[in-house]
Amino acid sequence: MMQKKFIEIPEAALVRIDDNQYAHGSLHRDPETGKIVFNLHKQRIRRKDKLIRSLEHGWVKESPARYKVFESIPKKVGMASVISILERDTKVAKEALIDRELINRV
Repeated sequence: MMQKKFIEIPEAALVRIDDNQYAHGSLHRDPETGKIVFNLHKQRIRRKDKLIRSLEHGWVKESPARYKVFESIPKKVGMASVISILERDTKVAKEALIDRELINRV
C-alpha cells in the first residue's frame, strides 16, 4: 500500500537540488499544523588545512585556529627508536614553525 504525503520544502533546498547538489536536512512533523516539514541544514564551508611541512612519519599543518602535528610510527621499530623519531620529528616541526613565522614577518 502506497501513501502520498505532501512535504513543505524551502526554496533554498529546491535551488540546491536543481543545481544537482545535495540538500542535507531533517524531516519532522510541525506540531502546530501537523504537516511534514523539511528543514535545510546550513552548509558549513570548511577551509582545508595548509600543509606547513611533511615529516618522516607525519606532517605539520595549519588551520584557521590551530597548528596540528601528526605522527604515525610503526610499533615494529621498537620503543627506543619511537622515542628518538618523536624527538627528531618534533624538532623538525618546531623549526618549520619558526621558519614560517620568520617568513610571515618579512
